[in-house]
Amino acid sequence: MRKTVQNLKVIANLRLNDDHHILRLQSADKLEQIHPGQFANLLVANSSTVFLRRPFSIYSVDYTLNTISVYIKIIGEGTRALSKAVVGSEIDTMFPLGNKFTLPTEKEKVLLVGGGSGVASLMSLAQSLHAKSNEVAILIGARSSKDLVELDEFSKFGTVYTTTEDGTQGVKGYVTNHPVLDLELSAFQRVYSCGPEPMMKAVAKKAKEKSIFCELSLENTMACGFGVCLCCITKTIDGHKCVCTEGPVFNINILKWEI
Repeated sequence: MRKTVQNLKVIANLRLNDDHHILRLQSADKLEQIHPGQFANLLVANSSTVFLRRPFSIYSVDYTLNTISVYIKIIGEGTRALSKAVVGSEIDTMFPLGNKFTLPTEKEKVLLVGGGSGVASLMSLAQSLHAKSNEVAILIGARSSKDLVELDEFSKFGTVYTTTEDGTQGVKGYVTNHPVLDLELSAFQRVYSCGPEPMMKAVAKKAKEKSIFCELSLENTMACGFGVCLCCITKTIDGHKCVCTEGPVFNINILKWEI
């Protein structure tokens, strides 16, 4: 689908808990295909302090209703304002932006690793992988059990594992301490990850040590969405790349990271 700027209608604002919402936005036009990994930039209207658009992974797509959903974790004034969007209102939205995850061409055993708001980019990926009969495992990490959301939805598409830093659910600690990633990684043909950079670097290191295909969805600041503001630059073996246009999905062998 060509990137477009539209006023999308808010048809649902699902409050998952105090800090997490899912906005369902409807287009007046028929949606073309949107790929797992792509994102949308939302304008925060009527704000005297927030001037730049806010990027959100496209959480899910419903082609029957012509809707996209975005997952919002409240971390500042922009996300707080968007979390209060009223059903029936409209949000100026630029989408779909960025590239996509590389899906297997044959049935494979794959592992998805998400942390924090990074889980947002993994829902549509899990759905697409499951639809092609891949064996999917989903490892999600959070600070506490209250930060683990949509687990039932993820479980429709694969086996879900969890970690929490305070031990209130799943394995206590970080996702990189979980046995499925620490001890059982060799069982997978592919790994996909999105979340805090230290977490992704740790996942990338483990995948690289075992020569496993691995793609990461980076969460750099992406204000413009089309490579003009240069806020989202990352280092690669081919020089500096804009995450919003060359990414956000990168193979670990392309990134010039110290891991």
